[in-house]
Amino acid sequence: MQIQTNFKNIIFDFGGVILNIDYNRSVEAFKKIGLIHFEKYYSQAEQKELFDNLETGYISPQDFRNELKRHLDGTYTDADIDKAWNAMLLDLPEERVQLLDSIKSKYRTFLLSNTNKIHHTAFSSSLKKKFNRDIFSELFEKAYFSHEISMRKPNAEIFELVLNENGLKKEETLFIDDSIQHIEGANKLGIQTIFLKKGESILSYF
Repeated sequence: MQIQTNFKNIIFDFGGVILNIDYNRSVEAFKKIGLIHFEKYYSQAEQKELFDNLETGYISPQDFRNELKRHLDGTYTDADIDKAWNAMLLDLPEERVQLLDSIKSKYRTFLLSNTNKIHHTAFSSSLKKKFNRDIFSELFEKAYFSHEISMRKPNAEIFELVLNENGLKKEETLFIDDSIQHIEGANKLGIQTIFLKKGESILSYF
């Protein structure tokens, strides 16, 4: 499937669109250290305030770890928490990097990710080792991470920030995400969207 040719700008989500992720791996990892019903607190569709606050930088990683420890059955270290939390982060296929390299000359490309400092530190390090380059600065005109700008999808303000800072017209901008609530948030502003369903890849659209 090909995207329409009238788009001049593309805003990509990161996890689930570019980086492979599996939420269930963190669910299972937390179960092993005593947080039995982690999926009630965090999922792709919904999450509790603790996770929202981490993703917007309103609490520190240490605050986050300390709060989770209160719910764990046993004594665990910060490293144990980070390992379980990062378990969802998988690989970035090289063909996706090659695709982004090829389309950045045709479109203005941006990254817009709901993430947090713990995840950001982990995937930045692993990707730099794998590709021996800073993919965020080289593949995108600008990368926006929620914990750095104190905003998160699907709120209108984060989309408006990307549009306004970069002089993008919403009708010329395509947003690609794998979470329907984020797609709906962009649609309300008049941004064109592609909802990447489970099993689909951005390689199918270019």
